Amino acid sequence: MPYKPVSHAREIMKDIEDNHKKSHLKTVTTAIMPLQLPEENIIDGWECLALQAQRINQMAAELEAMILQLKTMATNLNSQTHYQQSHKQPSVCEYLTVSVPWITQQPNETFVLTTRKVDLFRAEREALVLAQQLRQRTRRKSLGSQWQRKNQHLVDIDTKKLLNGALVNKS
Repeated sequence: MPYKPVSHAREIMKDIEDNHKKSHLKTVTTAIMPLQLPEENIIDGWECLALQAQRINQMAAELEAMILQLKTMATNLNSQTHYQQSHKQPSVCEYLTVSVPWITQQPNETFVLTTRKVDLFRAEREALVLAQQLRQRTRRKSLGSQWQRKNQHLVDIDTKKLLNGALVNKS
């Protein structure tokens, strides 16, 4: 994840200093200046923030994978006949909408903590699409071979007619 570069942090600090000087031009010189953080602390802070956001997103991805594993395990358990016979429930697990925390960074570099939906049925949808594609390929091949057989039959008939015509013309 990108973090604020040193030059950007310097610009922020300079703006803070300039605003402070403008607002306190008429103040007594003995006034206490606000605490200014060293630039290294600001940079380290941005790096730490970006790393923390990255770790949260990584943990969210791991949590999503574990949730999908749970669903796979429940599906396998449901398919076992001894479970179905010993329990009156149609399914071991009920699925509601699930989301995990997710952090994004806006173009202005602010971080946004939000959630990302876990797609529990993606694998099933992908399997259905693949099955449909394979069925369509099989149908095309089947129709293609039927078409070839039909056309070959017509070619054979035309060939016989031509041969018969040639034989008739020779006699």
